[in-house]
Amino acid sequence: MQLDHYGEERWSARDLQQLMGYDQWRRFEAVIERAQETVDASGFDQRDHFATSGKVMSSGRWGRQQVRDYRLTRFGAYHVALAGDGRKPEVAAAKTYFAVKTREAELAQPPAPDVTSPEGVLALAQRYVVAAQELVTTKKELAIAAPKAGKWDAFCDSDGLIDMGTAAKALTDVTGGLGRTKFMNRLRKSDLRFLQVQNPRIPYEVHIQAGRAQVKMVQAGYQWVEQTFLTPKGLDWLVDRLGGTALPAA
Repeated sequence: MQLDHYGEERWSARDLQQLMGYDQWRRFEAVIERAQETVDASGFDQRDHFATSGKVMSSGRWGRQQVRDYRLTRFGAYHVALAGDGRKPEVAAAKTYFAVKTREAELAQPPAPDVTSPEGVLALAQRYVVAAQELVTTKKELAIAAPKAGKWDAFCDSDGLIDMGTAAKALTDVTGGLGRTKFMNRLRKSDLRFLQVQNPRIPYEVHIQAGRAQVKMVQAGYQWVEQTFLTPKGLDWLVDRLGGTALPAA
């Protein structure tokens, strides 16, 4: 399980493929399709739980290539495990994992008060008051965060990422309107320790692990090359390090 840049739990289908003992992606993708059908049949929208994405793998003619992947919610990953070949011990282990985690979440909830007694009614009322207070607090926090949460949305691609050229345009008020090449040179010259010295096209691993950047393979002419993409969190980080408090440029 990983956390995306919004702090939500996500699973990579490519990672699950290996963990569930499937050597071939085409066979595992058939498992994903069965899971999607089950989710749809349950009255849910599979698109909420199976988001198409890409993943860079160490294979192919150029040593690394981007392949099709899915970002799964816990609900989606659980149904993938259920749709797997139960004869595989790895699949059985995955089913057990999700079943145990689901049960742990259920047991974490305190038992309902006994409403046949005045004490039970009072305890239930107190729970409602606490829940209502949490709801009010959450709404206030969301209202405060709302202007900031999606401020880079206009610059994001379909994967929610921002290429360096677009980032340069987004940070016009901070960088003075640098183009992609000048922007990357600015990052290399600044003591940001963002782009690697030995490979200036990609960031240090710490930024990838922190959810500030991702590296994808993109086609450049007749070959595929590595390219850095920023997350909204990473763009906020750069604004702060560059000494700005800018909102996106108009």
